[in-house]
Amino acid sequence: MKLKSALFAVSALVSVAATAATAETLTIATVNNGDMIRMQGLTSDFTEKTGNEVEWVTLEENVLRQRVTQDIATKGGQFDIMTIGMYETPIWAKNGWLVALDDLSDSYDADDILPAMRDGLSYDGTLYAAPFYGESSMIMYRTDLMEEAGLEMPDAPTWDFVKEAAEAMTDKDAEIYGVCLRGKAGWGENMAFLTAMSNSFGARWFDEDWTPQFDSEAWSQTLNFYLDLMNNYGPPGASTNGFNENLALFQQGKCGMWIDATVAASFVTNPNDSTVADKVGFALAPDAGNGKRGNWLWAWALGIPAGTAKEAAAKEFIEWATSKDYIELVAENEGWANVPPGARTSLYENPEYQKVPFAKMTLESINSADPLEPTVDPVPYQGVQFVAIPEFAGIATQVGQEFSAALAGQQSAEEALEKAQSITAEEMEAAGY
Repeated sequence: MKLKSALFAVSALVSVAATAATAETLTIATVNNGDMIRMQGLTSDFTEKTGNEVEWVTLEENVLRQRVTQDIATKGGQFDIMTIGMYETPIWAKNGWLVALDDLSDSYDADDILPAMRDGLSYDGTLYAAPFYGESSMIMYRTDLMEEAGLEMPDAPTWDFVKEAAEAMTDKDAEIYGVCLRGKAGWGENMAFLTAMSNSFGARWFDEDWTPQFDSEAWSQTLNFYLDLMNNYGPPGASTNGFNENLALFQQGKCGMWIDATVAASFVTNPNDSTVADKVGFALAPDAGNGKRGNWLWAWALGIPAGTAKEAAAKEFIEWATSKDYIELVAENEGWANVPPGARTSLYENPEYQKVPFAKMTLESINSADPLEPTVDPVPYQGVQFVAIPEFAGIATQVGQEFSAALAGQQSAEEALEKAQSITAEEMEAAGY
């Protein structure tokens, strides 16, 4: 017995030593939103299961996009895993910059990923990034303020109704603003919102010959409506407000309506963080009667840069962080309302999750976005709140600065649109379109 015990002890020590020898430390670049911060708090579960450690580089959205793009394009090798989205993934995969995720384990069940998310994160039929969560956009609104205004939010409202409701709910003396919308410059900040909004007004970035369309009547209607809404019924300093800033305003009870990512629903209804958690309703993003709604389609996803020396460990992390088991882990610790939404079909078939008040509206919003035909008139590109070409990020960053300057009162809508047209035409000509 003593010999057996000694052999068992030696075997166990060898096993532990082997695990330690093969363990990796992964460096992960991610965005500073609530779901990703929650994931960081649960990472010990991954380390306990695999032996691998994780170092996080957590960045504001615009900074994250800049850092990971620069690193992967220059083969900098700073990160083993990057938080990227539907815009970058197919472009980078085409360039050979990402590791294919076509060999994940059977238990991971990649077929369970929602088709809209899987398609947007694939290139040539192969998955290159796994969705941590998926989202569209919708209206989150204060039910008490809507009732006080004598109005009832339709499930599928128009922009005219949003303006009427914003006016009725605004009480600037009480620091309550009828509507909060993104104003911070950035292709994934104000331009994500405004591009999706413009689709509903019948606008488009380019016609079928790749001619920029910012000189169109539809873009003029979009930007003027947005500026009018924000200048009259929005919070002060809105030109510096992005997702996180507007989330904080809504949680503090200062927004009557907020049109933004569906993923925010769990944060505005969490009584630990939101002063209005029990007074929130949900509706589809508005339309303007043209057959398209002003909502987007996005996934924050995890991808592996080609050339990493830690590919196997990186895939282990991605399987852990985007799995059904991770959803169960969050539900166990935080409740079903706080699990990462919009990524897996099975989540929306789960009876417990079906009880969550925003689950149905989130799925309807995701399913109503059409990246293949995003606009009223035909276009040569795909993408709802972005144009799926490599040049878009740089162009839209510049255009976003002009639109943010208009919101700040530094120039008129007409001046901003004229500059947007000039910037886009010049950049597209230089790119050979």
